[in-house]
Amino acid sequence: MLSQDNNDTIAAISTPIGEGGIGIVRISGDKSLDILSKMFVPSNPVLMSGIKSHDDLKIDMERKSRVLTHGKICDDKGNLIDEVLVTYMKPPTTYTGEATVEINCHGGIVPLRKILETALFLGARLADRGEFTKRAFLNGKLDLAQAEAVMDLISAKTDDSYHAAVNQLQGHLSDYIRDVRLDFVDILVQIAVNIDYPDEDIEEVIYSELLSELNKILDSLADLSETAERGRILREGLRIAIVGKPNVGKSSLMNALLYEDRAIVTDIPGTTRDTIEEALDIRGIPVVITDTAGIRQTEDVVEKIGVEKSKNSIMSSDLIFLILDGGRIIDDEDIEIYQYIKNKNHIILINKADLPKKNTDKEAVREKFGEKSYFIAAKSKEGIKTVENLIEDFVNSKSSNMIFRERLTVTNVRHKVLIDNAISSVKDAIAATDMNQPLEIIEIDVNQAYEFLGEIIGETSTGDIIDKVFERFCLGK
Repeated sequence: MLSQDNNDTIAAISTPIGEGGIGIVRISGDKSLDILSKMFVPSNPVLMSGIKSHDDLKIDMERKSRVLTHGKICDDKGNLIDEVLVTYMKPPTTYTGEATVEINCHGGIVPLRKILETALFLGARLADRGEFTKRAFLNGKLDLAQAEAVMDLISAKTDDSYHAAVNQLQGHLSDYIRDVRLDFVDILVQIAVNIDYPDEDIEEVIYSELLSELNKILDSLADLSETAERGRILREGLRIAIVGKPNVGKSSLMNALLYEDRAIVTDIPGTTRDTIEEALDIRGIPVVITDTAGIRQTEDVVEKIGVEKSKNSIMSSDLIFLILDGGRIIDDEDIEIYQYIKNKNHIILINKADLPKKNTDKEAVREKFGEKSYFIAAKSKEGIKTVENLIEDFVNSKSSNMIFRERLTVTNVRHKVLIDNAISSVKDAIAATDMNQPLEIIEIDVNQAYEFLGEIIGETSTGDIIDKVFERFCLGK
């Protein structure tokens, strides 16, 4: 992408492809208004009477920056394409920081395509993925972390993931990173003074102060890193697998959480032969839940495949619900499944609590597994609120600091890696300080941590890193 000329005028369709009420073609760059003036005919007769040329139209549109103007878009031969509303926006107070045009037309594939083709014919270049936001970054409208939040905002599927993206877009994460980097600057200045003026004999004092300051920074970065697991869940969804023997109520639990009959439920064991996956919103948390085939020894070829898929779902899940049948005694098959999942995050649910016969109770679970369990009746939805509470508590446990949960959740894997790299460098600096190593060695580690954090907001990122970030964007954004 850096090979493209950032002085080019770019254009793209900025609304999803398909039929809709309105579609938008966006143009950004120095030639935006010139291109618009050659394809747009205002519908206001009073306005038209004073416009004798494309230059007159450009002057008028520039005077009415940010005003919606009704008219028609015509191709290079003068043929009508569509009736539109257009807006010209003067730089630098635009999304990209450049002169920008937005053409609102009817939301069909053909008019959008024809308008874009005309803009390209008149001198625009088709925008690369994320190039509008990349230009906003290059022109100082957004830092790199805020730019990445734009895509998180677009892809947010729940209130919590939306709020996490909005907080990052507002710059809360960036401000925190900048504050920590300023702390590093203070340390680097102290070190530079000691290196440049070695005869002042202040090294013993600076070492003790340095150790305290580095430990404070380490705590700050550790608090931030701790939010990343919750942030990943908000961004990608919490993956839950429902496991257990056949006919214990796995599909009933999935249907109860979905509040619809998604999975087939019968009294016949082995009804579910394949994994069934659904996405849902639980208390603002995006959840991807998988109803698995009953795990048991079987000679049925199809059921064997289903059991293997169930085991794969267990391995890829963040949380597992082990379902036990409250009307049966815990047997070897239950214990075998428990042994398979016990080292992963799991919750034991005793189903069919609404039936009179309950051979499996909480004491039996504690005796066999040494764990607490929860009663539910999935078919009648009894205890489903408890299950939702358990999911919410599990996600919130991934970030114990309430202030961070509300404002500073790290949702991006790239950010998490860089924060952890910075933490590693700070630990190296602390170790070197503790051993009274030369300040030049400590300076290298501190400066490296400073650089890692700079990559998050784009202040020390290379062109290749920036390109890779924006390549993940959709066209038109």
